[in-house]
Amino acid sequence: MLTKLLYLVLILFMANLGWISDKWLGIAGRVNQLWQRFAALVPAYLITLVIAYFVEQLVMGQVWPQGWEFYSITVCLFLVFSFPGFVYCVLWK
Repeated sequence: MLTKLLYLVLILFMANLGWISDKWLGIAGRVNQLWQRFAALVPAYLITLVIAYFVEQLVMGQVWPQGWEFYSITVCLFLVFSFPGFVYCVLWK
């Protein structure tokens, strides 16, 4: 249970990192335009997928094969999780 909760907190953090920080993925470079902030969500999503792969392997002992439906749903959820950062960065200013 704690592993799932920590992973959800990680997803929320990674989804909002591109909106809260003015640096690309919080590391380097400057993000000035809206498309750059959306482009920063792609590697953040991929990083969370890699972490999820290893968490599933650690907890379950094996990784279940996923189809395109899984990835389309997780992309949509990642965008929903990034909405608070979008509101803070774009709509609130």
